Amino acid sequence: MSGHSKWHSIKHKKGATDAKRGKLFTRLLKEVMISARMGGGDPDANPRLRAAIQAAKDSNMPKDNINRAVKRATGEMDGVSYEDFIFEGYGPGGTAFLVEGSTDNRNRTTPEIRFIFSKLGGNLGETGCVAWMFSRRSVIVAEFEGLDEDAAMEIALEAGADDFEFEEGIAEIMAAPDELMSVREGLEAKGVKILEATVRSIPANTVKVEGKAAETLVKLVNALEDQDDVTSVAGNYELDPDLAEQLS
Repeated sequence: MSGHSKWHSIKHKKGATDAKRGKLFTRLLKEVMISARMGGGDPDANPRLRAAIQAAKDSNMPKDNINRAVKRATGEMDGVSYEDFIFEGYGPGGTAFLVEGSTDNRNRTTPEIRFIFSKLGGNLGETGCVAWMFSRRSVIVAEFEGLDEDAAMEIALEAGADDFEFEEGIAEIMAAPDELMSVREGLEAKGVKILEATVRSIPANTVKVEGKAAETLVKLVNALEDQDDVTSVAGNYELDPDLAEQLS
């Protein structure tokens, strides 16, 4: 089985600054609210909400914060209304990007995203211009303590994975986008520790970017990820490992 994303060049950074943790909480709460608004406030009947709540719990978000977000989204409490967005664009070195997030003011967010692209060697494209280069996948990063690659792969396959990559006890496991929670639960039932579980856009092929174009691309990715309304940035680039480590 071959890996595709290298889970952002095989990186999983534990711990975070208070500022980054605050931003993470904001993004997670937005996803909880959007999921509840679209599919209802019952996580047992709303798989997207169930996954959003679990992601919030994984980040040690207080239960009260999660419950308030659900109540605001379902009208039990007053709150801000968010909508999902997906922007498509081009970056340095002939790369393609999907930028996803949620906003309470698209008229504010769109020009901010456009400015970031134009400032850092890219440009915002039309809907559909690059989406065909990506596919939605469940991606789970898990720790298999005390197990070798063969044993870890067997557990992952039994849980429903269809792709697997393993290094130093950490595995990136992929599955269909609607199987995130079922695969996660199958792994947890075997005592596997989940480090990250999300649905992401994965490129079918990657473009090697080097030199100044690569340096600009790193700045572009970091700037997009730092934009308050953005929750994920997917690109079809391949970078030198040293540059890849600079991505936040």
